[in-house]
Formats: sequence, C-alpha cells, structure tokens
Amino acid sequence: MIYNMDFNNFSFYKLATDTAIKSFDCNDKDLNEFLIQDAKKYLSELMAVTYVMESTTTNNIVAYFSLLNDKISYNADNKTIWNRLNRDISNEKRRKHYPAVKIGRFAIDSKFARQGLGREIIRLIKTMFRNGNRTGCRFITVDAYSDAIPFYQACGFSFFSNKDVRENTRLMYYDLKRFSL
Repeated sequence: MIYNMDFNNFSFYKLATDTAIKSFDCNDKDLNEFLIQDAKKYLSELMAVTYVMESTTTNNIVAYFSLLNDKISYNADNKTIWNRLNRDISNEKRRKHYPAVKIGRFAIDSKFARQGLGREIIRLIKTMFRNGNRTGCRFITVDAYSDAIPFYQACGFSFFSNKDVRENTRLMYYDLKRFSL
C-alpha cells in the first residue's frame, strides 16, 4: 500500500479545454467516457472542474476527479441525519442549507488501483478545501457507486440516510471540520 505518498512522482493539473487527453482505463466505461468525452464540456459550461494526475515517469494519466458545487439541505424526512450534522455547528450558525463540494467523478487507472492512491487523493481534496477554502465549504459529498462505498467509508464518509440503500449509488458526506492538516 502507498500511504503518505510522495506526490513528486506525479504531476497534477486542472484540465483545460485544450488539454490533450492521454490514454486512461479504469475498467469502468462510464468513468472512462466522462474523462474522454465529457470533462471538457462540463468545464466549458462551468458545471464541473476536472483535475488530472499523471505519472512523471510514464506520462500516463493515473487518476482524475471532478469537483462541482453542492449544498446539503434540510429534509424533514431525515431529521436524525440533520440533527447529527448540526451537532457540531454552533447554534447561532445553524442554517437550513450548508455549503458543500461534490466529487462528481473519481477514477484511478486500473494499473494503479488498490495501491492507496485513492485515499491519498481524497486526502488531497480534503486539504484543498480545508486549507485553501476560497468560498466557504463545510462538507464534501459524493454519490458513491455501490462498489466504491467501502472505499468512501474508509475515508471517513457517512451516509445521509438509508432510503437509498437499494439504489445504484448512495449519497455520502464528509464533514471537513473533522479533518486536521
């Protein structure tokens, strides 16, 4: 496993509309197609920003993730969840909505899978928003594919509810206030 990875072995950049997309295969057609066909469209429409990580030795894309704005809103059907979220927020700052960033897409090339790179990238995202938070962002959200749920749980994410337990994706969140640099 790679933990506390040396990011000097990788280059990390924000995808631009003129960026040439190099080969990438995470063994998931939907995630592959997003990077190759849709990421630039989302960028040009101001809907999501995609970040790419390349190996400095092979110059191949090893991972990417896209981020977009989100919010967590009060839902009367999920009072228990809402109470849990509010527990760590002072009374005078409690609201009906909280700012969040959503991980829209996240994939690791199959050659680099299961080496700890994903956890390090999640840690990087947490650091980006805990340390360089430009607009105020309390939570990270994700609609996790069912096979990725254990990964997100290991990274500290929790479920919003059990109503989506039989769905293809589950809505999960992480409270950035818990993350220490």
